[in-house]
Amino acid sequence: MQPANTQYDKVALRYLALGDSYTIGEGVTANESFPYQLAAKLQTDSISMVTPQIIARTGWTTSELQAAVNKENLSKNFNLVTLLIGVNDQYRNASVDQYRFEFRKILQQAIIFAGGNRTKVIVLSIPDWSVTPFAKNSDRSVTAISEEIDAFNAVNKEETVALGVSYVDITTASRKAASNRSLIAADGLHPSGKMYTEWVELITKQMKNAGR
Repeated sequence: MQPANTQYDKVALRYLALGDSYTIGEGVTANESFPYQLAAKLQTDSISMVTPQIIARTGWTTSELQAAVNKENLSKNFNLVTLLIGVNDQYRNASVDQYRFEFRKILQQAIIFAGGNRTKVIVLSIPDWSVTPFAKNSDRSVTAISEEIDAFNAVNKEETVALGVSYVDITTASRKAASNRSLIAADGLHPSGKMYTEWVELITKQMKNAGR
C-alpha cells in the first residue's frame, strides 16, 4: 500500500477545449494558450490534469467546429469542457439567428461530453477584436465590429444561461488591448499570453464562486 499524499493518490482530470484561434492560441506558444495555462493553474498536490484535448482551428465558425467534433470519437466523461466560438461567424457576416441555432447545438454537445453535468461546462464570451491593429487597418468599421460582437455575445450568454451553464465574460478584458499593446500577440490580431493569463484568472474565479 502506498503512503498517503503521494503521486499515486492524484486524481487525473480530463479537460476538453472547444473553439477557434482563441482556443489554440494563435500567435503564441501552446503553453501560453488559455487551455494550457488553465490546466497548469488547476493542478495541485492532489489533482493532476491530463494534457488538454483541444478541438479548435483558426478561422472556424460554429458550424465548422460542430463538423470537426462530429468526426472525433470523443468520450463523454470529461471533467471540464470550455467553449469559446463565434468570432468567425461575426467576421463572415452570419446572422445572429443562425449563430444562435449553431451555438445551441454545440453547447448541448459540450454538456454531453461532460457526462451530462452542466456544472463541468464553461462558456467564454467572444473577445472584441475591434481594438486590435488588424481591425484598425482593415476596411471595416471598428464601431460596427464592436456592436456586432456585443450582439453575438448577447445570444451566446442567453443560450448558456438557459441551459444552466457557467458563463465567463472575457470581452471586457479583451477591450483593455485598446490602450495596452502588450495584450496583443505579435500578429496584431490575437491575444498575447498575458491576455490569456487574465482570462484564466476570470475562469478560475468563476469556478471558485461556483464551488468547483
